[in-house]
Parts: sequence; C-alpha cells; structure tokens
Amino acid sequence: MLIAPQELKGSLTAREAAAAIAAGVRAAAPDAELDFAPLSDGGPGFVEAMLDAVSGEMRPVTARDPFGRPVQASFGLLEDGSTAVIEMAEAAGLKRLAAHELDPLRASTLGVGDLIRAALDAGARRLLIGSGGSATNDGGAGMAQALGVRLLDGAGQALPPGGAALAGLERIDTSALDPRLAACAVIAATDVRNPLCGPEGASAIFGPQKGATPADVTLLDSALGHYAAVVARDLGRDVRDLPGAGAAGGLGAGLVAFLNADLQPGFPLVASTIGLPARIAAADLVITGEGRLDGQTGYGKTVAGVAALGRAAGVPVVALCGGLVDGWQMLLARGLTAAFSITPGPLTLAEAEHDARGLLAAAAEQVVRVFIWRRE
Repeated sequence: MLIAPQELKGSLTAREAAAAIAAGVRAAAPDAELDFAPLSDGGPGFVEAMLDAVSGEMRPVTARDPFGRPVQASFGLLEDGSTAVIEMAEAAGLKRLAAHELDPLRASTLGVGDLIRAALDAGARRLLIGSGGSATNDGGAGMAQALGVRLLDGAGQALPPGGAALAGLERIDTSALDPRLAACAVIAATDVRNPLCGPEGASAIFGPQKGATPADVTLLDSALGHYAAVVARDLGRDVRDLPGAGAAGGLGAGLVAFLNADLQPGFPLVASTIGLPARIAAADLVITGEGRLDGQTGYGKTVAGVAALGRAAGVPVVALCGGLVDGWQMLLARGLTAAFSITPGPLTLAEAEHDARGLLAAAAEQVVRVFIWRRE
C-alpha cells in the first residue's frame, strides 16, 4: 500500500500526514506492507519531498517574510553541491502570516530573493524553486528587487514593496542584477498553470484566499497587467499569458522575466524524481490527500496527479482531505476512486487543524477496513 499525501495546510506537513495515515492503516491491517511517498506540487513540502528522494541537507538562512520582517527559513542543498531546492513559501508563504495580517496589496517576495542569494552564496548554480503557497501577489517583483533589480516610478524612485505599487512602474533597470544568475539554470516548479492576468490569472483566482477584496482583485490584476507590459518592453519577455506565470501570486512570471526560468508543473517534477509511477504500479491501494479538494485541484495539484497515475496503472486511489468543495468531482473522471472528508461532524477550523492527526488516522482506518472487506 502506498501512502502519498501532500501537506494539509495549517496543520500537518506531508511527512506528518503520511505518518497519521499509516497509523490508521495499521489499526485496520497491522501486517500491511507500507511505502511512504510524501508529496508536493511545488508548494510547501517541496524541499522535503526532493530531499527524501535525493541526498542532501537543509541549510538555514535568515530571510524576510511578506512584510519584510526577518524570519528563520531554510533551503535544500543536494549532495552534488550545485543544486539548491527552494520553497518560496518558506519566506513569502501564507504560513508566515496570521489570518488578520493578510494583505496582498503590500505583501512582497523579497524573502524569496534572500533565499536565492543564500543558495548562490552556498555555491548552487542550478535552482529548483517551488512556487506555491504564497501570501503575495507582486509578480515576483520583490524577489527581483532583492537580487539587485531596480523597479522605478516616473520620478526615478524605487517602488515600495507589494503588488499594488506595480501600477506606478515606469522603468526596469537590471544593471545591478546579481551576475551569478547568468550562469544559473533555474526551474520553477509551479502548482498551477494559470496565466498572470485576466479572469483565470493570479489576482482573480488566488487573490481572495490571500485576503483580497473584489476591489483589490481589480486593482492587483490591473497592476500586474501594467507590470507585464513594462517587462515586455524593457526585458523583451512576454509573461502576461504564459501558462504558470500566475503561480505564487505571479512569481512564475518574475522568475521567467528576471531569471530566465523554465516553468514546469511541480507534481511531475517531484513524481519523476521519486519514481512515483513505478511505486504506484507496485501498490494495491494508494491513499493520498491534502487540505481541501475543490475545482482548482484538477489544475496541476497533487491529488489530480496521483489519480492520473493510478488510473494509468489500474490501481485504486483514495483521497482524504479536510474538506470537499463543489468542483472536486471532476477528479472522479481523472482516475480518483473516491474522496472523503476527515471531519466526522461540525468542527471549527481551529478544532479540525488541532485534531488533524487523529482525524486523518481514523479516516484512513475506515477506508482500509472497507478495502479489506471488498477483497475478502
């Protein structure tokens, strides 16, 4: 049996979720042979998933959070010494802010630039950057500023941090961009394929979960559209409609514009690195999961990827999650066998997050009991 969840946002890391599922499985089937594959689609857990598959070490670093405050973060340095694995969410993620602090108008990716610079200082010349779980909507502008790019207004002054400020962008000066980046290969692992702007763009689709009001969404989308136009004029790179450019509040666009990154779906990158297709094919049941299944899950998210691999191998895939929101049903046509919420009744979000381990274990136990009964 393969246990392959990603993190449950706000409560459990992918490793912790896998351990909780395993506890439930063993309660129903003590002798079950288990294979553990904690996953990520480019969001939180990306570094852990890659280091589980490829030897390396965590490197601590001080970086700035979405509002410029210093926080202790880390990145992974693989054993080859030249490849760094970075999660943008380590510095600029939702996990860094309390609910009342969310403000995508001002939140910045400055800390992502801090992580990249620390990786360069460690000798890395190949950067794998997980682009998901962000609290930001600045198109990667802060990341670029932290690496030496000057984003200037009409008076020649540097723009302040945040996505709203991009409406005043007049000129981009890359003359002081860290020269080491010219020798770097950069892969941006994205958890979605959304463009930067428009009704399917970063602001419209993901802005509300970061605290954006309808008026904020309109302002931010316009600001990113202006930013994209200046990037095209000054840097010669068209990022507005590029699939994946809207990932992590538009960080995908910034990575392409300033670091010449190759945007790749995060789940396939992780899956190929850890040999997931073969491990699914060798299993008789796969239990995956994440915090919530909804209409966005089908667009490059972990559960959708696991379900597709399960269908290809003829192996049943069951998803356990904190909540099921209308739209998740599309996954049933893409290989998912079944999905269950782990909450047994009405709970507050705080209660569900606090009890996530036990709830996940209990749900896994019941799934396995049914699976065993059907096989008998």
